[in-house]
Amino acid sequence: MRRPLLLLALLLLGAAARPEDQPPAAGPPAPEDPKDGEVPLPALAGWNAALVIDNGKTGIWTVGAYPLLAGGPPEVVGLDDQGRCIVLAPYSGRYTPRFLGHDGSWLGGLAHAEIDPRIDGPELYCGSKTGNLYQVVAHPHGFLDIRLVAHLPGREIHTIVGGDLDPGADGPELLLFTRPGGLYRVTASGADGKLECRHLADIHGRVRDALVLPGGEIATVSATGTLELLRMTRDGPVWSVVYEAGTGMGRLAAAAGRTDVLYSTLDDGRIVRHERGEGKWRHETIYDGPLGPRGIAAGPFSDDPGRETVAIFGYSGKVEVLTCGDGSWRAETVFVDRDKGHWLAAAELDGRNTTRELLACGYGGRIVLLSRPPGYGRRP
Repeated sequence: MRRPLLLLALLLLGAAARPEDQPPAAGPPAPEDPKDGEVPLPALAGWNAALVIDNGKTGIWTVGAYPLLAGGPPEVVGLDDQGRCIVLAPYSGRYTPRFLGHDGSWLGGLAHAEIDPRIDGPELYCGSKTGNLYQVVAHPHGFLDIRLVAHLPGREIHTIVGGDLDPGADGPELLLFTRPGGLYRVTASGADGKLECRHLADIHGRVRDALVLPGGEIATVSATGTLELLRMTRDGPVWSVVYEAGTGMGRLAAAAGRTDVLYSTLDDGRIVRHERGEGKWRHETIYDGPLGPRGIAAGPFSDDPGRETVAIFGYSGKVEVLTCGDGSWRAETVFVDRDKGHWLAAAELDGRNTTRELLACGYGGRIVLLSRPPGYGRRP
């Protein structure tokens, strides 16, 4: 009889224990799908990582963030290997995907620009391996649709930029860079504002990335290993070479808050900083890393707003942040994906810190959001 009485006494003592002595109650299990809530991933060096979408074995080749639907934060947009445009609407750590189109071949070129006068606000444009150009429109009641607006037989649409760039055309236009090397212009010059596509020139090599700079210049990097500036004139496109490398060049980024600094990736693993001053360009290799960098984005990523920071991603699967301090650059790994990287974009997606966030995608079939913790960079 003594043992049951002893057990009863122990149970009574446990019930009478103070609440602060009790272990905390277990919370709800962490979601496994971003549609249900924030899905944390392992990150390094004081960064947080969260899954935006897991696309399985289907690679996602391009990613960006754009204000498509009114009244909320920017949507995340990914283009995948099946030819789908994936629009992901954020809400308190959750991401709801909408899959638009199914080209059957990869989508690569991506731009957000106000080109079509029949539509209020900017449109989203994406180009495919099969030469199809698609327009994605967000309607006021939250509906998204996609339609084919141009077809370039025998051309892959790799890179797209948009804006009022060409004095030879009325209003804004898209510029398409293709493989085989070509430059095309899309304008709303058809009947009733219909979009029309015109071939402007054949070009040497494949433009892998392009940026519109202040003043209307367009910086491009090519698989031939050249960084060039393109200016559209009434007499046609005019190119000037800024930098030539002995290997292919893949991606471009412009320094945040500056108009005179660009960063580029080289296939042999180099990251080069280009600074323009007094009509001349200076070039500095700021990192020698693994072969095949396929993404670059400019900061700020540091709590010191005066510090120059650049993030890179590539075939190593690592997202690294390069920081300039005391005249030298250091690299720090902040995330390792499950396969090779292909694109990296900077965006403002979290107002709880003072830095920009990163979106990474590639062969791993995921889009991952990388961010500094809440409160990071805030001064007391």
